[in-house]
Amino acid sequence: MAQQSTETDWVSRFADEVIAEAERRAPGKPIVCASGLSPSGPIHLGNLREVMTPHLVADEIRRRGHECIHVLSWDDYDRYRKVPAGIDPSWAEHIGKPLTSVPAPPGSPYGSWAEHFKAAMEESLAELGIEYRGISQTEQYTSGVYREQILHAMKHRADIDGVLDRYRTKDKATGKPKKQQKPVDEAELEAAEGSGAATEDDGSAGAAGYYPYKPYCTVCEKDLTTVTSYDDESTEMAYTCTACGHSETVVLREFDHGKLVWKVDWPMRWAFEGVVFEPSGVDHSSPGSSYVVGGQIVREVFGGAQPIGPMYAFVGISGMAKMSSSKGGVPTPGDALKIMEAPLLRWLYARRKPNQSFKIAFDQEIQRLYDEWDKLAAKVADGSAQPADAAAYKRAVGTAAGELPTTPRPLPYRTLASVMDITAGHDEQTLRILSELDPDNPVTSLDEARPRLDKAEYWITTQVPADQRTIVRDEPDKELLGSLDEQGRASLRLLLDGLDDHWSLDGLTTLVYGVPKIQAGLEPDAKPTPELKVAQRSFFALLYHLLVGRDTGPRLPTLLLAVGADRVRKLLGD
Repeated sequence: MAQQSTETDWVSRFADEVIAEAERRAPGKPIVCASGLSPSGPIHLGNLREVMTPHLVADEIRRRGHECIHVLSWDDYDRYRKVPAGIDPSWAEHIGKPLTSVPAPPGSPYGSWAEHFKAAMEESLAELGIEYRGISQTEQYTSGVYREQILHAMKHRADIDGVLDRYRTKDKATGKPKKQQKPVDEAELEAAEGSGAATEDDGSAGAAGYYPYKPYCTVCEKDLTTVTSYDDESTEMAYTCTACGHSETVVLREFDHGKLVWKVDWPMRWAFEGVVFEPSGVDHSSPGSSYVVGGQIVREVFGGAQPIGPMYAFVGISGMAKMSSSKGGVPTPGDALKIMEAPLLRWLYARRKPNQSFKIAFDQEIQRLYDEWDKLAAKVADGSAQPADAAAYKRAVGTAAGELPTTPRPLPYRTLASVMDITAGHDEQTLRILSELDPDNPVTSLDEARPRLDKAEYWITTQVPADQRTIVRDEPDKELLGSLDEQGRASLRLLLDGLDDHWSLDGLTTLVYGVPKIQAGLEPDAKPTPELKVAQRSFFALLYHLLVGRDTGPRLPTLLLAVGADRVRKLLGD
C-alpha cells in the first residue's frame, strides 16, 4: 500500500525527493522548506498555495520521523507600492517606504500596514493547522543579521551583474536595459500579489555602475534612492534620495537601513537558511525570472544550492458575493474559512498537484463540494477510497502534530444551509428541525453540528442573494389550491396522509418521491421512468409554490421538516 501511495500522491513524491536531496547536501541536519509572503495587502487564496504546498511536504517529512522546519518569510521590508482600492488616497505619501513603516489602514488596531495584513493571515494559518517558523525580513535586515551577506553581494556585484546581463536585452537607441519581465496577464499578476517577488527590480546599472543593494533614505524612509559610490575596503557608500533630496555617505558594515534587490535577496536567503524545498508562482516561470536567475546567483555568488521548487498554478474563485470579499478584491483564507471547515479547505490544496489550477467555490457549488467531501470520508472509513484520495484526506484532516478540530455530527452542508435559510438562525427552531432529521439518533445540541452549522449559516447570509432566500408562506395559496384537478388534490392527500409515518429526512425523501409513483400504479421503490420523472417534477413544483411561492427551493424533505408538520398541513389545505 505504501508503495502505491508514493506513486500516486504528489506530496509523497516530493517528500522522497526532498529527503534524498537533504541527505546529499547536509546529512543529519534539519530539513528546511520555505515560503514567502508580502503583507502588502490582503493575502489571498492564491497566495495560500505558496504556504500550503511546502506545508504539506514538510508535514509528510515530519510524519516519517525527520526533523523538518517550514520557514515562512514575511517580506515586510518590501516597499509599499500602491494604495489599494478603498483606502484613503492620502496613503500615497507612503509609497516607497518599507511596509513596516507605513501606518495601518484606518481603524486598524495594528501598528503598521504589514502587521495589519500579517495578523489576518496568521489567524488563518493557525486555524488551518499550519506549523511554521515566521521570520520578519524587517527584523532580519534592521538588526544586521544579513550584514555579511550584503557586504558579500556588494563585493561580488560585478559577478551578479554578469548573471543578470545574460538575460537583459538592450534598447538599441539608449543602450539601457529594458524591463526584463512582464506578467503574462492580469490574472497572473493578481496571483503574484502577496509573494513580494513580481515587482521588485534587479538593481539595474546606473551611471555609477551596478549595485545589488537599495538603501531606504534615513530622512524620508523611501527607497527612491540611487547609490552613487561604494568602496569595498572601507565599505563607505554614498547615496542620494530623489524623493526628499537627502544625500549622505554611510559605512555599510554599520548601516542597516536598506535591503538587497529581490533577485539577489531571494537566492541569498536560500543559501542563508539552507532551503531544500520552496515552490514558486507563475511570475517566476519565464526566462530571466527571479527563480531562474536566482538559481545561478545562489551557486555562483553565495555558494549555495537552488531549492527543489515546483511552479504552482492559479487558484480561481467561483461566484463570491462582493459584499463579503476583502475590500471587493480577491478573497482571503479568512473569507473561505467563514464558510468552510479547515479540513475541507486543506483538502482542496492537497488533492491537486501544484501545477494544476483549481477553483474555490463560494456559490452553490460549495454544497456539491461538501457532498463530495462527505462521500470521501465514508470511503476512507470503510477502506474503499483510492490510495491517492485517502492520502489527500489524511493530509486534510490532520498533521503530524495531530488531528484538526472537526464537527462531531457532520450533517450534510446543504441540509444545514437550508435549515439556517428557513429558520433565519433561530436556535430553538433549528434544534427542533435537526433533532427530527433522524428520530432514531436525534441531534440533542446544536454544538454537535458545529462548526459546520455556523459555516453554513454564514454562507447563506452572505453569499446567497436575497431573491434566492427561502421565505415560507404565512397563509395558504387558496387560489392555487382551488384550481387543482382531482389528481393534484389526490397527490397532496397522499403526502399529508403519510407525514406522521415518514417524519424524518429519509422518510420524507421516500414519501415525496413515492407519491407520483403510487399515483402511477407503481411501488414506492420502483425505478423512475422518463414519464415518472416528469410527474415528479410537476409534483415538486406544486409543493414549492404552495410552501414558498416559487418553482424551486431547498430540498423538499428538508423544507418539510423545517416548516413543521402542522404548518405543512395548513399550507397544503388540510
